[in-house]
Amino acid sequence: MQAIYSDNVAPAVGPYAHAIDANNTLYMSGQLALNPLTLKLEGECIITQATQMFKNVKSILDTAGYDKNKVVKTTVFLSDMDNFSKLNELYAAFFGEHKPARSCVEVARLPMDALVEIELIAIK
Repeated sequence: MQAIYSDNVAPAVGPYAHAIDANNTLYMSGQLALNPLTLKLEGECIITQATQMFKNVKSILDTAGYDKNKVVKTTVFLSDMDNFSKLNELYAAFFGEHKPARSCVEVARLPMDALVEIELIAIK
């Protein structure tokens, strides 16, 4: 088992790794839209935040040596389900033809008052 930390992503907002690689399976911690340079949320709208969030996801996948086409399951957390359709557009653009299993839920609040967070599992 190996903890994964990407130099291209802001440090975790708590005592946890960006991801854990165990037996050729990557378990990614929830990722927010944190800008790695400012350490603050990127933007105030779902489009800007989701775009940064997916950049962070890609950076962690790259650091760990995984491909986004090998993501098998995602869980998306939205602070407002009214952002569901906009998120879906960006999600589809990020994954392309690949369609991992997914859950998407509305939550009362996310860390740093983010609009969106994603966690995922990928295989080699």
